[in-house]
Amino acid sequence: MATAEDLFKDIISHSKEYGFIFPSSEIYDGMSAVYDYGQYGVELKKNIRDYWWKAMVQMNENIVGIDAAIFMHPTTWKASGHVDAFNDPLIDNKDSKKRYRADVLIEDYVAKIEAKISKEVEKAAKRFADFDEAMFRSTNARVLEYQQKIDDINNRFKSALEAGDLAAVKQLILDLEIVCPVSGTRNWTDVRQFNLMFATQLGSVTDESSTVYLRPETAQGIFVNFLNVQKSGRMKIPFGIAQTGKAFRNEIVARQFIFRMREFEQMEMQYFVKPGTEMEWYEFWKEKRMKWHRSLGLGEQNYRFHDHLKLAHYANAACDIEFQFPFGFKELEGIHSRTDFDLSNHEKYSGRKLQYFDTEENRSYVPYVVETSIGLDRLFLAVLSTAYKEETLEDGSTRTVLRIAPSLAPVKCAVLPLLKKDGLPEVARKIMDELMPDYLCQYDEKDAIGKRYRRQDAIGTPFCITVDHQTLQDNTVTLRNRDTMQQERLSIEQLKAQLSEHLSLSHLLRKL
Repeated sequence: MATAEDLFKDIISHSKEYGFIFPSSEIYDGMSAVYDYGQYGVELKKNIRDYWWKAMVQMNENIVGIDAAIFMHPTTWKASGHVDAFNDPLIDNKDSKKRYRADVLIEDYVAKIEAKISKEVEKAAKRFADFDEAMFRSTNARVLEYQQKIDDINNRFKSALEAGDLAAVKQLILDLEIVCPVSGTRNWTDVRQFNLMFATQLGSVTDESSTVYLRPETAQGIFVNFLNVQKSGRMKIPFGIAQTGKAFRNEIVARQFIFRMREFEQMEMQYFVKPGTEMEWYEFWKEKRMKWHRSLGLGEQNYRFHDHLKLAHYANAACDIEFQFPFGFKELEGIHSRTDFDLSNHEKYSGRKLQYFDTEENRSYVPYVVETSIGLDRLFLAVLSTAYKEETLEDGSTRTVLRIAPSLAPVKCAVLPLLKKDGLPEVARKIMDELMPDYLCQYDEKDAIGKRYRRQDAIGTPFCITVDHQTLQDNTVTLRNRDTMQQERLSIEQLKAQLSEHLSLSHLLRKL
């Protein structure tokens, strides 16, 4: 049985072989933690982005979108706290010369203990038919011991971070006897903070240019446009502003394929609410966003909430929706109650009032904000890693298939003439012409039909339409389903209705 590590390697290899993701600048030996999306990857990414946008903007009357510039006035990042507080705690191993995020080392250590708890639960569940997991977790001595250790580690770590005591963070690493994954030694340097923003120069002459930053998040473009959107759109509290776009972070410890990159894409929504109601809306968006994730069909067991041990400087509540990737549960989306930190600070640094006049209360106030922020690349990886399957069929043959939700699949259907003669390609081309305005389709007439089916399975195409000699007689074609491999005969006139039932994004939106 393949290990999770082997599975992840297979997914990475499949992504390149079938045109989903390539190492960036590969002919020059590439760049660490920078990737290019290939012909199928860009389509899957677009479809995921479109689904988020439709669910967030189209399905909510009080949420609108913007597209703010990547370059922003440098004072923006002073006001947001990024200049002073956007840091990662890093530690080096003196033997391997490798650098690690101290918090990730500790989180990975805790994850191993959590895995031991899960193993105990699984063993017990197999022994008892009427197994009560909650009762077992609260009474089993070994599980309680493991949980107590986790709680002690988390409490020490949280206290050290809140106090800014990096020496205490290092001591925790030493006390837990955490070793370098490469050298296997505990020969650690001190923990240091490292700012993650990319700086560049704006201006044609170096002496006259000014330092600007590549934005580390898209949220600030929303905050500085708060009044522009509110007044031009006549928006009333509560309302939201959504945005998707590139962000940049100088990750020193970039790893795990596209999970952590230096150039990535965010999908964020800032929801402006009346002060005092933020926790109500925080809980609302936690539930609403989890429902959205579950609509993707990636498995409810693969999600969980994780409350932040240390709150960011702007938040009074924060949690992550974590997803079970092949390398364990990791953050997929953050939901934060940002208070009025951002708008108040931009007021302070800009000298402009960023307030909302509430006609019902006849007063002005700085709104509070609840944020939902998801990494598009991470969601792409979640979809891909869940969809990837290697299956053994009844006849003993194997196939690799991507079971992507049909409405998200890069190619929606393939049109395949059984032979390259007898007028079959001409009919197939006519079908392509009919379907192309509505769906991204692919025409393929090379190799035996079985090989063509396998190629489409490997890129996740939900349906294959085969034109054969019977088509010439009765105007019917064969429609093959990717997941079941079942084939049905239907008329060409029925194709559009049959496909639209499964391929439209509205098929997913109706689940919300």
